[in-house]
Amino acid sequence: MAMTIDFSGKTALITGGSMGIGKATVLEFAKAGANVAFTYRSHEDEAKVIAAEAESFGVKALALKADVAEYNRAAEVVAEVVDTLGGLDFLVNNAGMNWDGVIWKMEEEQWDRVIDVDLKGCFNFLRAATPHMREQKGGSIVNVTSINGLRGKFGQSNYTAAKGGVIALTKTVAREMGRSDVNVNAIAPGLIETEMVSEAPDSVKEKALGEIILGRLGQPAEVGQAIVWLCSPMARHITGQVINVDGGQYI
Repeated sequence: MAMTIDFSGKTALITGGSMGIGKATVLEFAKAGANVAFTYRSHEDEAKVIAAEAESFGVKALALKADVAEYNRAAEVVAEVVDTLGGLDFLVNNAGMNWDGVIWKMEEEQWDRVIDVDLKGCFNFLRAATPHMREQKGGSIVNVTSINGLRGKFGQSNYTAAKGGVIALTKTVAREMGRSDVNVNAIAPGLIETEMVSEAPDSVKEKALGEIILGRLGQPAEVGQAIVWLCSPMARHITGQVINVDGGQYI
């Protein structure tokens, strides 16, 4: 008999939820019955549409404008989610960006901005959410990294350093939060067919397809489903792990 995931009465917060993997994750949590909050930085119109779509599943949805790199704003977002939706059970640190360049040409601004969003942004929301989860003695956290944080990638020293840092951060926070019955894991996608990837040169996509054992790009919903599963009772004894969702691209 297939097991279904029922998050009725639970609340999930997803950063960077207006597009791509974040959008898909918001909708997967809503389908499972969770109330959903998500952040966006600039795609306000898209955020309104996604919130309405999430609510069509009979749950509450809250779209909050935030730059995840802003420490104080993260605390404000978490407080608003708890106050408005009645709690916080699941945190998904998904917001990220890339600004590529080879190391001998990379500007300080490129380095700082990617580290601030992809790594510090993850810290900001962990710092804001973990006291609540410790107090309630329960919850699940999933940080979205990348297979490139495991293997490196030409022209992405800032991005891969940030995503590698997210992996180390995940393992440490898993150790720290285990006594509070909070499991903390990371998802490492390969090349996923998001809006950003659809605009990439064909040569980039063709090279990735050559690496992917399953012979196709991943879909955002496939990543979202893996994230939801990691937050479900079926994965309660999994923590400190990095789960690749890449069709075999890493190997």
